[in-house]
Amino acid sequence: MAANNTPTVIAIDGPSGAGKGTISRIVAKKLGFHYLDSGALYRLLGLSAVRHHVSTDSEQGLMALAEHMDIRFETSNNGAFKIYLEGEDVSREVRTEKTGQMASKVAQYPGVRLALLKRQQMFAQAPGLVADGRDMGTEVFPAAELKIYLTASVEERASRRHKELLEKGEDVSLPALVEQVRARDERDMNRDASPLRPADEAIELDTSSMSISEVTDTVLNILTVKGIK
Repeated sequence: MAANNTPTVIAIDGPSGAGKGTISRIVAKKLGFHYLDSGALYRLLGLSAVRHHVSTDSEQGLMALAEHMDIRFETSNNGAFKIYLEGEDVSREVRTEKTGQMASKVAQYPGVRLALLKRQQMFAQAPGLVADGRDMGTEVFPAAELKIYLTASVEERASRRHKELLEKGEDVSLPALVEQVRARDERDMNRDASPLRPADEAIELDTSSMSISEVTDTVLNILTVKGIK
């Protein structure tokens, strides 16, 4: 536990495709902690905007959606992570590249990020939380006990995403994905509201040449050194 009997929070940030979601879920499961996929909130908002015919140019309209979205996260007994929007399982749809691009667009608005801030902070419950995103350590949980920033080369991150989409049956172009990753990095790093950057005290890991198990072991070793697990 953290000071003042507040739940321990581990913030894992980084750009798209760096592996933060996969690593965060594994670490949360090993520790018995709750898990927050903050990126899913923005993806759900982008998906909700399409379904409710709200323009991504309308900050006020997106804020209203963000405040009232009917969403639910569930982890099944076999470890499958399910995402529900208005009672519908949208786990697959929310992970498409199109929805990801929508998420990056809606996330640029300060009002939207503020509307989702409290929803994210409510995930910090005992015994602890592993939160992954782009501003977990800098804005959402600035007092997190441990902050990790995962990154990898643009080419490696695009390659990972390409493999993931092919496995899901989506026919995508690797060169196009490389450009999309570059564009998203540019948008995320240069937006006015909560730009993507490592927290000052974050431990940075380049996962370009690391396997999932290697990254997981590294993070768990860091937790041991910090006395968190």
